Amino acid sequence: MSMAGNLRKVGSLGKVGSLGKVPGLRKVGGLRRVARLGRRGARVDLSHPARSPLGSSVVNCVTYHKGVRQPPGRDLVESVERVRKASDGFVWLGLHEPTEQEFASIADLFDLHPLAVEDAVHAHQRPKVERYDQTLFAVFKTVCYVEHTELTATSEVVDTGEIMVFVGHDFVITVRHGRHGSLGPLREELEATPDQLAKGPATVLHAIADQVVDDYLAATDAVQSDIDQVETAVFAPDGQRVDPGRIYQLKRELLELKRAVVPLGRPLQVLATQPMRVIAPEIQAYFRDVDDHLKRATEQIAAFDELLNSILQAHLAQVTVAQNEDMRKITAWAAVIAVPTMVCGMYGMNFDHMPELHWRFGYPLIMSLVVTVCFTLYRGFRRSGWL
Repeated sequence: MSMAGNLRKVGSLGKVGSLGKVPGLRKVGGLRRVARLGRRGARVDLSHPARSPLGSSVVNCVTYHKGVRQPPGRDLVESVERVRKASDGFVWLGLHEPTEQEFASIADLFDLHPLAVEDAVHAHQRPKVERYDQTLFAVFKTVCYVEHTELTATSEVVDTGEIMVFVGHDFVITVRHGRHGSLGPLREELEATPDQLAKGPATVLHAIADQVVDDYLAATDAVQSDIDQVETAVFAPDGQRVDPGRIYQLKRELLELKRAVVPLGRPLQVLATQPMRVIAPEIQAYFRDVDDHLKRATEQIAAFDELLNSILQAHLAQVTVAQNEDMRKITAWAAVIAVPTMVCGMYGMNFDHMPELHWRFGYPLIMSLVVTVCFTLYRGFRRSGWL
């Protein structure tokens, strides 16, 4: 299909107007980003005059020329035409959980591969990077730490989502799935450094990867606080009373975090090392920095997994020791009680001729003997630590 035909096909897309601030979950932690494409400005308000939904799933559509945001066009088609005529800019189209019908016209306009479109619409993909002709398709798993007052056996610790990114020589399409991971603040930060945006769509791809990995580090730092709390509770004097479900729940949530973080290692290496048409070599150097941050998050998760295994084993050992102590106490008291039980059992038999049965001092003698033996056993068990 020709480009003109593509433009006519999507002519029914809505116009760009104003859009309110996009809600997102609060980011945990204030980790400092290192070695970025440029120094980012402070986060600003998301209420921008050009923000308007082009449909039920389109969050924003912005045109940039030499890194500077341009006035909005009447619709997406006009914005794309303007960029391709100028040949020195790109379009950034942001969507949130689009349907197949909503994404079909956009896919035709930008000539996106059907397999990549299917992945972007249905989500639930592993982190990956794929090349389709002149288009690069990247999938990132987003992570958000879920605040909770107390860790229980049913607490949700991390929440995951996805961001799919289509990158061409004159466009960036971001498709977000999940309740968090809003790219509005990131867009505002990039617009504060037009020199970096002027380097092309690859700058946006790097910024997204950088933000995703920084969120990983923030989540791992927050998870470490939960692990420290569980560790403190386990090694407390009454640690054997800790609910093991808390530890298992933390391990399950850590596994979900691991599934999001670890598979991203290979795609970042591809972005940092393999030559690609849509990514300039100077941009690839920054992907190596993001890969270093990812390795740090991966190492932390591996260490957390081993630490939780150790904490669980320590908890089980404490429970076993506590049970052994209880059994020793029960055994010691049973031995003490066995003495009067044996004596009473003997003299409870109905025999007419028994020693000391009719003796005047028989009862005091037997009771004194029982008390003496029981006291001796008690002192012996007490000294050995059984009682």
